[in-house]
Amino acid sequence: MSVADVKKNTEQKMGKSIETLKANLAKVRTGRAHTGLLDQVMVDYYGSPTGLSQVANLTLIDARTIGVQPYEKKMVAAVEKAIREADLGLNPATHGELIRVPMPPLTEERRKEMVKLVKSEAEDAKIAVRNIRREGNEGLKKLVKDKVASEDDERRGQDEIQKLTDKFVAEIDKLVGDKEKEVMTV
Repeated sequence: MSVADVKKNTEQKMGKSIETLKANLAKVRTGRAHTGLLDQVMVDYYGSPTGLSQVANLTLIDARTIGVQPYEKKMVAAVEKAIREADLGLNPATHGELIRVPMPPLTEERRKEMVKLVKSEAEDAKIAVRNIRREGNEGLKKLVKDKVASEDDERRGQDEIQKLTDKFVAEIDKLVGDKEKEVMTV
């Protein structure tokens, strides 16, 4: 284990925190339709819970409507029921074999709640990044204690880890700013 290993490990973990934040932000509903909203919907497919994308084709009909086309005609009712019961506040309507899922418009109050949720996700990501920074710095201290690295190496390593931390925190702020704008856009 060297200073470079500690730094690389720290950077990888911080990168994973950013990916997790991106995934969590994608779940936050804006006024626009996107098929990712239905990713968590599970359909009872012949007795076993199956992801919606595996039993139906998801498309955007327009900016506020998702189209869900089950691969099998028999699955239309089960898919509609799964979307309705997924607790997403969506009200699907069936037209023949196509299920239309209109996005209800967000109220101002609901938008503000979404922004709070986004900020909370961001704070969690920042805490994770700072915890990873602390782990990295502890790893450097251990290298000095084990006489693998000098105190100068430790100081340089800590500076580099701090720069990484600043970079990832700035990226979190940018992601959150973009999502806030998206949520508040009517």
